[in-house]
Amino acid sequence: MSEPDRLPAADVPPGTVRRAGDWAVGNRGADGAGEDRYFAVSRRCRHQLADLSEGSIDADGCLVCPWHQSRYDVRTGEMVEGPRGFLGYHGPTPVYSQVVQLLGRIARLRVRRATRQGDDVVLE
Repeated sequence: MSEPDRLPAADVPPGTVRRAGDWAVGNRGADGAGEDRYFAVSRRCRHQLADLSEGSIDADGCLVCPWHQSRYDVRTGEMVEGPRGFLGYHGPTPVYSQVVQLLGRIARLRVRRATRQGDDVVLE
């Protein structure tokens, strides 16, 4: 397995997102059994190709784009909320955001399974 397919679990504490090759790997925090919930999705936002490995995880466990706050369901790769701006503008764009969100539902992020194996998070 090549290095981009694994990274140290210590580098992905709850609430963080890291880059692993072409993937944004994150940890949504513990589930009901106390197990961390890791995920891996393709790194490029469907809006303006921002690097999602620089994004954040919100209270709902969605991956949030660092540029215009598009939100993605990391289990399906679907954009669940459209961007709040475009280019250098940050603010309301109701019709534009709805169009981008529709495209984000069709052109979803790629999703890989990410699991803890020993001291590493491994992408399968």
